[in-house]
Amino acid sequence: MTLSQLRTFLAIAREGHMTRAATHLHLTQPAVSAQLAKLEEELGQPLFDRTPKGMVLTEAGTTFRSYVERALARIEDGRIALDELIGLQRGSLSVGGGATATTYVLPPVLGRLHEEHSAIRFFVREQSSQQSVEDVLSGELDLGIVTLPVKMPLESRAPAAKLEIEPWVEDELRLIVPPEHPLSEKDSFRWAELDDQPLVLFEAGSAVREIIDHRIEEAGIAVDIVMELRAIESIKQMVAQGIGAGFVSQFALASPEQGLRCVEEPIQRELAVIYRSDRTHSPAARAFRELMKAQPPAKISPAAALSNNN
Repeated sequence: MTLSQLRTFLAIAREGHMTRAATHLHLTQPAVSAQLAKLEEELGQPLFDRTPKGMVLTEAGTTFRSYVERALARIEDGRIALDELIGLQRGSLSVGGGATATTYVLPPVLGRLHEEHSAIRFFVREQSSQQSVEDVLSGELDLGIVTLPVKMPLESRAPAAKLEIEPWVEDELRLIVPPEHPLSEKDSFRWAELDDQPLVLFEAGSAVREIIDHRIEEAGIAVDIVMELRAIESIKQMVAQGIGAGFVSQFALASPEQGLRCVEEPIQRELAVIYRSDRTHSPAARAFRELMKAQPPAKISPAAALSNNN
């Protein structure tokens, strides 16, 4: 059973005549007759009575007609929906990323996309870079914002070649300290100055934590990790309460001058966009990536920028 056969059936039912139906469909009368014959053969019963006055629906044909009309109407609705997707009049977008990405970097881009295409529905999941890799590979997420380098999961349903990685923006991790800390009046630090100091860090296993742990190990110092947290704002609040020093992204700071930079070597990382290269991207996902390229994140968080203007 084909769409062409169904459309032919409806044309005959509406016109009540084989020749008029053929004219309406821009087909020959034998072609229309052949399509109807194949449809009736597949259904196992006649759909029309052939009379001197034309084609008259049988009881089976009358019953079948209502279903065909609804089916073709739904197919047309689907075609229109696809056209609307292309025009970004509807659709959805699912993105996963770490605390920095979901809290500071993505909101301006998502806000701009929502402003231009308000019918798109967004799903944003805050999670580790590793989890974003796994969810993109599994198809649960359209896109992920991750810290490079990407670590492929040991067991993946999609090969590494299917993961597209687009470097997006450079980020720098800065040290923040309590108000009464010995480094509170400085704008930079050396790792030796953190020896035996209490630290409030991201939870173990996160991409940022791995970067900090590696630099601490390289420096050969011993630190006292007094608290592990997932949220950036939680780390900032704990530091403000004097629990210990911590590291956060430059995007989480109120101005580019805030936070202490490492004298020996800045603590930098690169954020990238990942997606499956073997999947057809929705118009929403394509528009989102284009906006990301056109609107790189500023070195000052949107919330801080607003507060500074007030």
